[in-house]
Amino acid sequence: MDRHPKDHPPRPENGAKAFITQELTLSGVKRVLLGRRLASSEIKDTKINNAIGLSIFSSDALSSVAYATQEIMASLSGSLVHLGVIAAGGVLAHPLFRLSIPVSIGIILLLIILGMSYRQTISAYPTGGGAYVVAQNNLGETASLAAGASLLIDYVLTVAVSVSSGVANITSAFTFLKGHEVAITIAAILIIALTNLRGVKDSGKLFAIPTYGFILLMMILLGTGTIKAIIGPAPTREMIETSVSATVSVSQFALVTLFLRAFSSGCTALTGIETISSGVATFKGQSAQNASKIMFWMIALLGVMFMGVTLLADHFNIIYAHSGDPALVSETLLSKLARAIYGDVSAGFTKLVYVTTMGFTFMILIVAANSSYVGFPTLSAIMGRNRYLPNQLANQGDRLVFSNGIMILTIASCLLVWLLNANTDLLLPLYAVGVFTGFTISQTGMVVHWWKLKKSGEKWLSKAIINGIGAITTAIVLLDIVILKFKAENGFGGVWVVLVSVPILVYCFLKVHRHYVRVNALLAISRTEALTLRKNRVIVLVSRIHHGTLEAIRYAKVIAEGGKIEALCIDCLDEFERPSPARQALEADWPHYSGGIPLRIIENKYRQIVEPIIDELNKMREIEPNLTYTFVLPEFVTDSFLSNILHNQTALRLKTALRPIPNTVVVSVPFQIEARFGEY
Repeated sequence: MDRHPKDHPPRPENGAKAFITQELTLSGVKRVLLGRRLASSEIKDTKINNAIGLSIFSSDALSSVAYATQEIMASLSGSLVHLGVIAAGGVLAHPLFRLSIPVSIGIILLLIILGMSYRQTISAYPTGGGAYVVAQNNLGETASLAAGASLLIDYVLTVAVSVSSGVANITSAFTFLKGHEVAITIAAILIIALTNLRGVKDSGKLFAIPTYGFILLMMILLGTGTIKAIIGPAPTREMIETSVSATVSVSQFALVTLFLRAFSSGCTALTGIETISSGVATFKGQSAQNASKIMFWMIALLGVMFMGVTLLADHFNIIYAHSGDPALVSETLLSKLARAIYGDVSAGFTKLVYVTTMGFTFMILIVAANSSYVGFPTLSAIMGRNRYLPNQLANQGDRLVFSNGIMILTIASCLLVWLLNANTDLLLPLYAVGVFTGFTISQTGMVVHWWKLKKSGEKWLSKAIINGIGAITTAIVLLDIVILKFKAENGFGGVWVVLVSVPILVYCFLKVHRHYVRVNALLAISRTEALTLRKNRVIVLVSRIHHGTLEAIRYAKVIAEGGKIEALCIDCLDEFERPSPARQALEADWPHYSGGIPLRIIENKYRQIVEPIIDELNKMREIEPNLTYTFVLPEFVTDSFLSNILHNQTALRLKTALRPIPNTVVVSVPFQIEARFGEY
């Protein structure tokens, strides 16, 4: 076969058509999945009304009804087993499970305090007053970064916990799905991510049905349970005496500990409250007032449903205990409660209601992850603009959403689900510490905010007291969670994981910020320098003669100055230190095709390509340090991504190695094979 290049008539339309067809196909798929592109001026059309806002921003908090009481019961169960009060695996409800009622009352009181506090945050920061923004304006860099790290971790955990809990509820109703929880959870997360890539408004419309359907079905469940409890038999005197005596016997050594541990577990009911204050700017009209209204309705609905589930679970003696196998998930408390209230759910109307309830519970827990898909990209974009995260996170995609943040959240949450088997027993203990860290920092920042306004004539004192109460109570709860949940009861993880992760993230944020500051400072210095021309030496890297080599030589001659050009070839010697056949062919062909460019060959007996070129460049720079050295690399380009992998790997290594060297430029000269020769 003739190794010399042949004169083929150029057919650029072949490669161009293939490229255009490929681009149109990918663009069409993208448009079908994500919708049409939105111009920056259309951002006002992405604002949402209150009905959609409730479905987006309250779904996280409302969905906690599905697991908050369950976590209280699980904590009581584990504590009682540990104390030897009941046997492990016991099936009878111990009277001390009635502690769930005062625990829930305490959580409801904390919920009201937080609701009042965050309504003030919304009023003070109508453009979005998440813990990061509040801390940044009032508490300084370190506090704001700690809040940002806590919130980012919490958003990832929210996705993992909510979707895993939703899958646990649906597998409780459809037991044939058991064993496939991880795959179902990851698939659901990917669907949520795709929906959010379409934009907040579109995702809100889609997720409104699960939210309002869940609220309706929960009210039906609680109403039916209440009626059944009223018309059912009252507790006997013996039952009451047994409950009191059992409580007294335990209270002598463990009652306070039991209460605090259960309280810290049940505080998962308070997750998602801050989301509204972070997304105020997404509401239509008077955004701050609308956000405050949504906050009120969210607090009211959450309080009623959470307390109702706890009271009915206590009445019907429904308890929950963690599974002994981390790869398995027990039947959820909500599923047990629905079975107890509706009776036989194996067939008929009761089965339909039960399955529908579990289905909507699954859906709202899936939807609950959507609040993180609003909060995480928004917060990461703010931190990106402040140069604490890569500034690419602040770029909006063609649907006016922060696509990079959405994809990072998806990858992180899927990885967490895979590592922990989609098991809520392992995920939930990590959940509350990040939430309450953000609560505490945000409320403390608001106290400082009102203190700064004390001379403005505004009624600052009462507002500062409200936020101060919020800061103190959330700090106490945070301390309670850290002490009692530092190491998980089931032996898997504990909140120490989050406590270690937060300072690591803060350190990374600071390193990123200092890098940006340093680069900006260096670029600013360059503005004071006069423009001086540097002489250029061009080096064409060749291995053999082909059309790509000729294109590289032509381009090198165009940019070379005064003949400062040469070709460089690295020849790998064989085991007898003889020149390679490719070198002999190159030397024979070179005078005919080089156009007078000198060829220099460097022999290497260690079969290296990149290292000898770097060594040669260093020698040239020692002799002529004031030159700019431009390396010209011929590269093949094909229409197939997989085909491109088969070429240019050495060129990629060379570019990676040469790029950090000062006054060195690397130029790739592409040679489109299909455009020149058509399909091959």
